[in-house]
Parts: sequence; C-alpha cells; structure tokens
Amino acid sequence: MSGTEIVSVTPAGEIARPIDVDINDTVSTTTAEMIDKAPAAATRRAYERQWKVFVAWCAQQGRRAEPATDATLAEYAAALVTAGAGAPTIEQAIAAIRTIHRRRNITPPDTRGARDVLRSHRRAQADAGHRTRKAPPVARDQLRAMVAACPDSPLGVRDRALLVFGAAMMGRRSELAALDLVDVVEVEDGLLVYVRRSKTDQDAVGTEVAIPYGSYPDTCPVRAVRAWRALLAEHGITSGPLLRAVTRQGRVSDRRMSGDGINRAVRAAAVRADLPGADRYSAHSLRSGGATAAARAGAHRNAIVGHGRWSKNSHVVDGYIQMVDIWKDNPMVNAL
Repeated sequence: MSGTEIVSVTPAGEIARPIDVDINDTVSTTTAEMIDKAPAAATRRAYERQWKVFVAWCAQQGRRAEPATDATLAEYAAALVTAGAGAPTIEQAIAAIRTIHRRRNITPPDTRGARDVLRSHRRAQADAGHRTRKAPPVARDQLRAMVAACPDSPLGVRDRALLVFGAAMMGRRSELAALDLVDVVEVEDGLLVYVRRSKTDQDAVGTEVAIPYGSYPDTCPVRAVRAWRALLAEHGITSGPLLRAVTRQGRVSDRRMSGDGINRAVRAAAVRADLPGADRYSAHSLRSGGATAAARAGAHRNAIVGHGRWSKNSHVVDGYIQMVDIWKDNPMVNAL
C-alpha cells in the first residue's frame, strides 16, 4: 500500500485492519498523532498519570477501567477522597478518565455521581475549617522587598529580571519558561513580548503583550530585562532561552529554566526578603501579584484580563480584584 497507512480505532482501543473498515471512518496514523498531541504537553502527561493510577485501582478492585461505568467513576472519586486527595486532584482525575475514553472512541462515564462525591467532600472540608491554600501575591511592596534582597551577582541579575518582568507580564510559569530572547523586543514605550502559546491559546495563534516602563527604577521591567540581556551578552549569549539556570558561582547555563525552577527561584527570593509565609510563594505569585497591583492602581477589569491572557469569563481575576475592592470600597472605612 502506498502513502500513509490508514487505521481505525475500535471501541476496545485496538487497531483494526484496513480491510475491515470504511475509509470514511478512518484517519491516517499521521493525523491520529496530530490529534493526540493537540492538548498541551503538561496536560497530556498529567492525564496519563491519572489514567495509570485509575487503571491500577480498577485492577485492584476487580472493576473494569475501559469502558468505565458511572458507578466505578463515583467509587473511584470516593476512594480518592478517603486517600486524602484534594479537590483539584479529583477534578483532574475525572477529566482525565473522560478525556481518555473519548480519545479511544469509547462512551465516557457520566460524572454526576463522582461530582456529587466531590461536592460532599468540599462541604465536609469547609465544615472542618479547611481553606484552599493559595500562593501569596507578589504585589508592589512584596516585589520591592524581593528585588532589594537579590544578591549582587549574575544570579541576582537573573532573579530581578524574572521577578519584575514576570509580575509586569502577569506571566504563567509555562509562558515565562518558553520565552526566547527574540520574543522580547525593547521599543520606545517599553517591551513588546510575543507569547507564542498560552493556556487560553491552545491553537497557538500567539499574542503580543505590551509592558511599559516602571515608575520605580528598581522594579522597572524594561531596566531589569536590559540588565539581564547585557549580562548574557557578556557571556556571548545573544539568542536562545531568555530565562536560564544560573549557579551560585555565577555560571550562566545554556539550559532553559523549567516551570519548577521558576517556582524555586521565586520562593528563594521571598525567603531572602524574609516575607511572611515565604515558603508559600511560587511562580503564580508573580501572576496574581501583577493583577493585584494593577487593580490597586485602578486598572479596568477588561484591561487586566487581556493583559494577563485570562478567559473573559475568568472568576480568578474577579477574585484578585475583589480582594482589593473589599478594602478600597469597604463601607466601614471612617465609619467608627
């Protein structure tokens, strides 16, 4: 047979022989690979991990994983609750099981029972006084303290750029880690950052983010990035990843910073600055801090949403704005 092999996936997930199927119901192996790679790599890995755990649990319980029944999914959600899993983990497990069923052309289980289990779990957690642990935002005051505590070394130059630029961009750690030097261009009014792909841009259309000069020199993203670029140039680096690993001895690596590396760098900067709850800071603190600082400065919700590449219907942004407004518009100010 010439050309690309044509395959079909049966309900059991097995490859059918070309002679057994109607060509109108088939896709080529190349197309199948493209479909499989459509979700973000991190999402695929997370779903695959969740699926393996689910399959192992089903084997242990004598249940069928594929196709899973509504009752099996509900029981699995209850087992995760008993094992101490958090609500986000259970949500991801439910999504992973349904997604993998659909990928294999198998009717996915109904989630109503599993979601009722999750709802009961959330209520029990609330009644017990448990609250969702959130990374503190790196807003203006925290950012200035973290920048002031950066060492006078290549590591410090890198960290200042990461902290100030990350907050000004309201960047996700995946976006920051993926940036190359060519993606950040200094223009008259500041920086133009090309984000090739983000969580809300899975089709990789790409978008430009405009970052103006800061009003305070030490937390100006343009100056911070300019200093980092100059240091890279001194090491003969003019292309490749923007954010790189740097050793304590000052050696700049060719290796791109990972999302976990960015988390560790932000946390280390919070510890150096002796911020309250320093161990809870993460890369997300830069994103939430940028949004919080913008809300305090009076920025409109739509402007924050667009700049941070959130979905227009995102309740996350509303949460950041609300935390500012409960103090700004508090009816008890000057009331007593």
